[in-house]
Amino acid sequence: MSIIVTGASGALGQEVCKVLLENGQEVVPIRGVDLADADQAQKAISEIAESSGPIQGLVNVAGGFAWETVMDGDIYTWDRMWAMNVHTALNACRSTIPFLEAGHGSIVNIGSATAARAEIGKGAYAAAKSGVARLTESLAEELKSKAIRVNAVLPSIIDTPANRKDMPDADFDSWVTTRELANVIAFLLSDKASGITGALIPVTGRV
Repeated sequence: MSIIVTGASGALGQEVCKVLLENGQEVVPIRGVDLADADQAQKAISEIAESSGPIQGLVNVAGGFAWETVMDGDIYTWDRMWAMNVHTALNACRSTIPFLEAGHGSIVNIGSATAARAEIGKGAYAAAKSGVARLTESLAEELKSKAIRVNAVLPSIIDTPANRKDMPDADFDSWVTTRELANVIAFLLSDKASGITGALIPVTGRV
């Protein structure tokens, strides 16, 4: 059985794929598909199910970030953040769930610690990640009867090359690493986390 990873070309997506492979999982990365488009998402995941067989899990890494203040920003940014973070997760979930194995299937979404309290410049992003959190909770309730679990991780700043470039004076050692986050994701996908669903788990390193 395979685990689908969206946003697999990014730093976190690559690390998630690496950890899952190290754990002996069959991984199917999704790259180059506009998952904000429901038709593209459905086509891509249906093709995976047809070629790879039963699907055990889905990790929704695909998303995006933008920094701008509420007063100086553009309304389009709010739409874009919603599409990149919520629509991608929603479409991937809805397309994958029919192929998930009842009783063993697991979905992990990537939220953000800013969903609990937004900082300056992160209004649109935090609002979208709040949407991911509510999607996670709602879907977990819907799928309890099928024993399919849905959880989310809420990272702080992730230690990636892009974030280091954007914040060169920051304390990188305090950030959560992609390996630390990927390990939590792998745990949530596993049967060891069989009693966890609807959880929003902070993975904030030492921030």
